[in-house]
Amino acid sequence: MRTELSFAPLQSLETELLAVLAVDTQTAKGPDAKPAPTLLTSDEAVQSAAKTVLESGEFKAGANETVLIHAPAGLTAKRLLLVGLGKQAKATANSVRTAAGTAVRYTKPRGIRALVFALPDSEIPLHAGARAAAEGAFVGDFDSDTYRTDRKDQSVQSFTAVAPAASEKPAIEAAFAEGTIVGESQNFTRALVNEPGNVLTPTEFGKRAATMAEETGLQWDVYSTDKLRELKMGAFLSVAQGSAEPPALIVLRYEPEGVTDGPILGLVGKGITFDTGGISIKPADNMEKMKYDMAGGAAMLGAMRAIALLKPRVRVVCIVCATENMPDGKAQKPGDVQTAMSGKTIEIINTDAEGRLVLADGLAYAKQLGATHLIDAATLTGAVAVALGQINAGAFSNDDATFEKFNTALTTSGEKFWRLPLSDEYAEMIKSDIADIKNTGGRYGGSITAAEFLKVFAEDTPWIHLDIAALAWIDENKPWIAKGPSGVAVRSILEWVRSY
Repeated sequence: MRTELSFAPLQSLETELLAVLAVDTQTAKGPDAKPAPTLLTSDEAVQSAAKTVLESGEFKAGANETVLIHAPAGLTAKRLLLVGLGKQAKATANSVRTAAGTAVRYTKPRGIRALVFALPDSEIPLHAGARAAAEGAFVGDFDSDTYRTDRKDQSVQSFTAVAPAASEKPAIEAAFAEGTIVGESQNFTRALVNEPGNVLTPTEFGKRAATMAEETGLQWDVYSTDKLRELKMGAFLSVAQGSAEPPALIVLRYEPEGVTDGPILGLVGKGITFDTGGISIKPADNMEKMKYDMAGGAAMLGAMRAIALLKPRVRVVCIVCATENMPDGKAQKPGDVQTAMSGKTIEIINTDAEGRLVLADGLAYAKQLGATHLIDAATLTGAVAVALGQINAGAFSNDDATFEKFNTALTTSGEKFWRLPLSDEYAEMIKSDIADIKNTGGRYGGSITAAEFLKVFAEDTPWIHLDIAALAWIDENKPWIAKGPSGVAVRSILEWVRSY
C-alpha cells in the first residue's frame, strides 16, 4: 500500500472516498440525553456536506461507527465517510488508529482502491494522529486468506492522510513516516504467524529472519542442533528432540553507530512453529491454530525490523528459539529431567509446557551475549485468557522501574497489558522433589507459575515477560482488523526499546 501525507484543503481533493472523524460531545446523562456528533475538522465544506446526516440522529459517532454520504455537496470527493471515535473525553491516538483501520476495511470490499483520510485537527495532537493513522491503515489492510485459490485482492492501493496546514509540518511528516514503518512491521509479524506449519518450519523461520535482517541492516546468525549442543541448551533441545525438523536458534543484533556503552536490551521470543503438545498431546479441536505458537518470536522479529529502520540509540540483541513440539518416539516424556543452559535442572511434568523450556535457554543466552535488560514474549498459557479474557495480555516483571518504562510505552502503542503478581508463594508451586524446578505448577495460577519459572532464568537481570496467548490470534472480524493473527506486542516492545 502506498502512503502519502498531504496538507491540501479537503474541499479540493479529488478522490473516490474521503474519510473524516467525529466524536460524541454530549456530556449530559439520563434518558433524554442524545448523542451530539461533532466532526474533527474545521473545513467548512465538509461540515456543510455532513450537516444533514449529523442533525438526523442517524450517526451517533460511536467508536468505529460509520455512515457513508454519496456525492457530498460542495466536495470534489465522490463519497464522504464519517467514522466515529466515541465519547470526546475518551478519544485518544489509539482511537484514530482503529478509525483508520475501520476506514480501510470499509473501503476494501467496495472496490475502492484509493482512500483519503482526514487527520483530526482537534482533540488529538497532529503528530500523534498522523502516526496512529498510518499504523491503523496498514493493520486494516491485512487479510489472512493467503492460500485461497479464488482470492480477490481487495487491498487499498493508496492511503493519503491529510493534515491541516500547520507550523509543525516536519514533526507531522516524521510521525507519519514512523507510523508507516511500524504498521508494515506489525504486518510482517502477522504474515509470519499466518503461515501454516508445513510452510514455516523452524528452518524457514530462520531464513525469513535472515532475509529481513539483510534488508534492514541488522547483524544475524541462525544456528541449529550443533550450536544448541555446544551451548548446552538442554531445555531447548528437549523440546526439539521429538521433531523431524531441526530447530533454529535465531540471533539478531542491532548496533547503532557510535553507541558503545549504556544498556543492551535483550529481546527473547518463543518460536514454536507448531505445537501438538508432545507426548502430553493436545485435544484435536482447534489444534490447527497451534501454528500461531511462534507469535512471540514473530513479534520480536517485527519489533527488530522497526528498530532497524527507526534507529534508536540503544543496543539490542534478539533471540528467537524456534522448533516444533511433536510426539515422536524420541520425544521427551513426563517425568524426564532436563538440564538447562544455566545449569538448572527441570523435571518435566507436562510436555505441553514447552514454551517456557525454550525461553529458559533463550534468556540465558541473551544474558551471555551481554543483555542488561530482558523482555520476552510468548503465547505461553491458556490460563492468562482465563484470568484476563481476550481484552488484556498478561505482563510480569521482577523490576518495577523496568516495568514502568513498559507501562508508559503503552500510552503510545495503544496495546493493553495488565501486570500480574509474582511472589515466593507462587515460586514454591514449581519446586520439584527430584530436580531444581518443575515445568508446571498445577491447575491454579498457571500463567503466574509459568512466569515464576522464567524468572528463575532471568535471575537478577531486570526482566519483563509478556504472555500474549489470548490476544495473538483474533477469532472474529472487527471493524478495524481482520480475524487471524494480530501482531500484538510489536508496537509495545518497540516503544519500550525506544524509551532507553
